Amino acid sequence: MEQTLTIALYCAMAILVVILAMGIINLVRSDPEQASRSNKLMRLRVIMQFVAIVILVAVGVVSGAVSF
Repeated sequence: MEQTLTIALYCAMAILVVILAMGIINLVRSDPEQASRSNKLMRLRVIMQFVAIVILVAVGVVSGAVSF
């Protein structure tokens, strides 16, 4: 279980890096839909950060590092 959650955490962090890179690339663009796309990418990044934090807490609970 712990190994599965660790792999999921690494995947979530990789997705976050990709979304962040897409956002930075989007800042260079100058088309009319740039602002809308930037907002969507920001929302997606915040959601993925939440998912990564939840997975991180789950890894801590499963490994015994965090107890409630």
